Amino acid sequence: MAEDQLDVAPEPEDQESDAYALDPKTITAILYSVEVQDRARLVELLEPLHAADIADMLEQMNAFDRMRLIRLYGQEFDGDILTELDEGLREEVIRILEPEVLADAVRDLDSDDVVDLLEDLEDAQRDSILDALEDSDRVAVQQSLTYPDYSAGRLMQREVVMAPEHWTVGEAIDHMRATEDLPDQFYHIILVDPRMRPVGKVALGKLMSSRREVKLAEITDDSFHVIPATRDEADVAYAFNQYHLISAPVVDESERLVGVITIDDAMLVLEEENEEDILRLAGVGEESSLSDSALQTTRQRFPWLAVNLATAILASLVIAQFEGAIAQVTALAVLMPIVASMGGNAGTQSLTVAVRALATRDLTGSNAFRVIRREATVGFINGLAFAVVMGVVGVLWFGSTALGWVIFAAMIINMVAAALAGIGIPILLEKAKVDPALASGTFVTTVTDVVGFFAFLGLASMVLL
Repeated sequence: MAEDQLDVAPEPEDQESDAYALDPKTITAILYSVEVQDRARLVELLEPLHAADIADMLEQMNAFDRMRLIRLYGQEFDGDILTELDEGLREEVIRILEPEVLADAVRDLDSDDVVDLLEDLEDAQRDSILDALEDSDRVAVQQSLTYPDYSAGRLMQREVVMAPEHWTVGEAIDHMRATEDLPDQFYHIILVDPRMRPVGKVALGKLMSSRREVKLAEITDDSFHVIPATRDEADVAYAFNQYHLISAPVVDESERLVGVITIDDAMLVLEEENEEDILRLAGVGEESSLSDSALQTTRQRFPWLAVNLATAILASLVIAQFEGAIAQVTALAVLMPIVASMGGNAGTQSLTVAVRALATRDLTGSNAFRVIRREATVGFINGLAFAVVMGVVGVLWFGSTALGWVIFAAMIINMVAAALAGIGIPILLEKAKVDPALASGTFVTTVTDVVGFFAFLGLASMVLL
């Protein structure tokens, strides 16, 4: 019975592909502990699990069992679980937690994780979390919240290990040993000048392998990038990926050190950006989640389905202009979906490449013409190959050489148009400051349908009638 309480698929036959998934037996045992209200057994089962695995399990459970598990787990609830939860579900879980449990859960989190929790909460919930923090931590979090949404200031953690630039390795090690509140994880010591401006960073590995008398300034990393607190987080993620950064100091408008961003946070932003692009291309909303209700999901998808309906009507209007031709040559009704479908698929291929290249900044003004020319050439070659196939099909199927030539020409025209639309429309939208991932798909589909139908039916009207 407990196995049915999780909305998950049956255990896959290929165990290697699910190497890091939770053991179904463990899930069953956890659900049974919740069913019989055996708190000791529940704590015993959840204790060895990573916060991310517990978060995944909570996301897969139905709302009733999720509430029972969280309340039974009680004081043992780890704040790291909140940071791993889907944003749409996080607010629900926070509402379920008792105030004292929530306070204990967030007290040990890094400041950047606390800021991430607070961003999407209502004022009452936000105040309850802030009240649970130590005075110094509360001030640090509140200062981070003053920075713009989706900026480096929101992404950074305030806990920084720093040292004056004139210190030696021995002085830095002694300082860290004497400090009780070092971050749980850090990768570099940030060197600062007397004005608290970062001037370099020293990797822990380099620090530990150097003699005590060596100056920190002599063993700094060659790759040193300073990030303004107001810099967009997408730019931050790009910098980390582009320059292979592990951590980077963040500075305020006076260039003073205010925090540090680490690779885990930067890569999370990059992952979210990629996920948003995929969801936008599909027109299902950038915040779509499996934990969303049916009503929420409907609201996210309905607008783009409405837009697609409008473009479909436009394509139908093109077809309506050739009703007479279709009535006289019924083969046109059979073959015209093939022309439009092939163009749509070709356009989607070019579109996906273009949106991805724009997101990674591989497609720029300097190489745009070369990429457009390449896609047009690819469209022509593919169009020519499939045009030959469909031309032969048209002749053999309907016994009409003229029809074969019509679909041959229409296929080439639409495949080239699809390739140009797939690469050109995202570039134009990017220049117009419109998100290419959000709007390109609708325009490309419209182009391939309209051009495909118009080319095929227009040529057929001229040649066959």
